[in-house]
Amino acid sequence: MTSVRRQDVFLAAGLAVLASVVAVSFGSGRRPDALGWTLLLALHVPLAWRRRAPLTVLCVMIPLIAVYHQQEYDHSAPTAASMVLLYTVAVTGSIRRTVTIGCAVVGLMLVLKAGHGMAGVAESFQITGWIVSMLVLGGYLRVHRQLTTTALERAERAERTREEEARRRVAEERLRIARDLHDLLAHSITLIGVQTSVAAHVLAEDPGRLDRAAVAKALDDIADTCRSARGELRTTLEVLRDHGPLDDEHEHGPLDERGPLPGLDGLPDLAATARAAGASVELSVGTAVGIPAAVGAAAYRIVQEALTNAVRHGGRADLTVRVGVHARDGALRVDVTDDGAGSGSAPPGFGLVGMRERVRSVGGTLDAGPLDAGPLDERAGFAVSAVLPLRVHSEGAR
Repeated sequence: MTSVRRQDVFLAAGLAVLASVVAVSFGSGRRPDALGWTLLLALHVPLAWRRRAPLTVLCVMIPLIAVYHQQEYDHSAPTAASMVLLYTVAVTGSIRRTVTIGCAVVGLMLVLKAGHGMAGVAESFQITGWIVSMLVLGGYLRVHRQLTTTALERAERAERTREEEARRRVAEERLRIARDLHDLLAHSITLIGVQTSVAAHVLAEDPGRLDRAAVAKALDDIADTCRSARGELRTTLEVLRDHGPLDDEHEHGPLDERGPLPGLDGLPDLAATARAAGASVELSVGTAVGIPAAVGAAAYRIVQEALTNAVRHGGRADLTVRVGVHARDGALRVDVTDDGAGSGSAPPGFGLVGMRERVRSVGGTLDAGPLDAGPLDERAGFAVSAVLPLRVHSEGAR
């Protein structure tokens, strides 16, 4: 037996005891005899199933109550049971069903009281008041429960939506950090590799006539690249520590509160670093006023990755890279071209993938690919062209 069923059984038993006390102690009607006690106790038994089948219980109890009243037994004895039944019908059914049943019960009661004169009329008004009160109470509680259930469902749905949004932002933050680390490490390691190759070439070319100045310059360039990479890596890790993607948003603030983003003002340093690796870089940067931080950061990373790829895959000592960053027609246009001879022997990485993700994060477009082949069927270089709208809805890229 379930706990709900057990509660209804105890309720039915308690109401039967109460009705027995009322039948013996109160009222002016006829005291119950064997038939009266049978009817009075029998009409309480269906209450044990009142919540499982309220209409069936109603159809069983109403005839028993009507017969009990017709035998002129104490009329107030079954009142409590009948009120509980009407409340159950109202709280478990629709408004239309409740009104229909209420009218039917009141009509039946008026028919039974029709032969009692004015006393019956007065009693009919009193009983009708109780019937209406129980039906209204049950209907009110039913509506209240429905509203409470709806509010809880909306709260749970909002909580799920908030958690899904938090997971999405965490995934975007992880992707952003992965792109940052890739750009930083790929750029720095590539330049260090090129500068180390320069130093090794100087040492191996003519040991008897060692060009100490060239070796010292190559080593200084390596040291400068390491210091720059270490500083940017420290900044990235500090942002991770302060506003990490796994921190709770309510404890550490929204994920968009990040450290200073790299921008167009850092492009000359990128060009200088590429020049230290042996490339000839022609840089042209327009006015940087009014450029959103997310767009400036995306342009910086695109140029950084394009320079890294040019130095890494250029395949020639006299490599020339042309970088143009200008704002026009409501967008920031980034163009990076080189005259490299081939793709080199290095395996492909995630550079172009990262570029496309950055451009897509600010609502822009990217074109990247080799230039037209030369007369000897050699590659004439590589070009990267990005268009970044200056009106972004969310500065979520970095």
